[in-house]
Amino acid sequence: MKIVVLAGGLSPERNVSLSTGIMVCQALRERGHEAAFVDMFLGLEGYTGDLHELFRAEIPEHLRAVSKQAPDLDALWAERQDKSTSIFGPGVLELCRCAQMVFLALHGACGEDGRVQAAFDLLGIPYTGSGYLGSAIAMDKDLTKRLIADHGVLTPAWKTLTYGKEEIPQLRDSLEIPCVVKVLRSGSSLGVYIVKDQNALEEALEEALRYDSTVMIEQYIKGREFTCGVLEDRALPTVEIVPQVTFYDYESKYQPGATLEICPGRTTPEVEESIRQTALTVHRALGLSVYSRSDFMVADDGGIYFLEVNTLPGMTPTSLVPQEAAAVGLSYGELCERIIAASEQARRK
Repeated sequence: MKIVVLAGGLSPERNVSLSTGIMVCQALRERGHEAAFVDMFLGLEGYTGDLHELFRAEIPEHLRAVSKQAPDLDALWAERQDKSTSIFGPGVLELCRCAQMVFLALHGACGEDGRVQAAFDLLGIPYTGSGYLGSAIAMDKDLTKRLIADHGVLTPAWKTLTYGKEEIPQLRDSLEIPCVVKVLRSGSSLGVYIVKDQNALEEALEEALRYDSTVMIEQYIKGREFTCGVLEDRALPTVEIVPQVTFYDYESKYQPGATLEICPGRTTPEVEESIRQTALTVHRALGLSVYSRSDFMVADDGGIYFLEVNTLPGMTPTSLVPQEAAAVGLSYGELCERIIAASEQARRK
């Protein structure tokens, strides 16, 4: 099968996406597919050859490791030679039209928010994962919580607020602490801050403005973190996440050894089943398809709190859905092929 692996893009999760794309592209080639890797934002700058040759071109292995720091997007804009305002770099759409399927290895607001999916639907380009509407809803943490509220899903109390730098001193003195400050449309724990005192709250609100002027202020839940993937409308085993240094932040997620990940998670069969059923409920309530991954806190008092859902879960060397799939006997390559096969069915509907 001829497959384009679309990665990179223009989001703070760009480096994670590139790593996912390299892994997926290599796995698909090892299983006999023709797979081309392309950065959605930079595209084919400087390439003058036959597009079909890219399905056999060397894979840029140096992009496999995820750096500790998020990328400098302003520098990336400056690097782009054509200076176009399109999120699609030169030749990207043309290359995608050459393929039987585009594997979306994108993460964050540039690729996971439904815009790429909508564009591909209009152009008749088949792609992996959920459609444009479910992706857009799931990317908005506030809207997701509102929609699942009628489905009996427990989630930490929250409110959203839009603010400017001048309002931070007043918010510092008025918001309830402890809390969690979250940017509404971000992932990989970028723009997420656990706040336990007023100074930390002020710092969190200032840092969050780097991403967006609207944030979610969420109830802090003390407990253990779990995640649970859904593949083809079936819940996978949970993973318990135990950061070795701090909370499960960007660095802990993608640096080998920074986090202890236990699959299945250490809990009772009843809690395991409850998490898995809730992940399915969220997946279905938002109209998602093919695969997703939901994150949870199991509180010290036993309450199971849904946090958020990811429609294009990471597939890096340290990512969680591949670990869950391995627990039920699916290799990394088999998981990629299952995602493609299920996506073919989803695009026909």
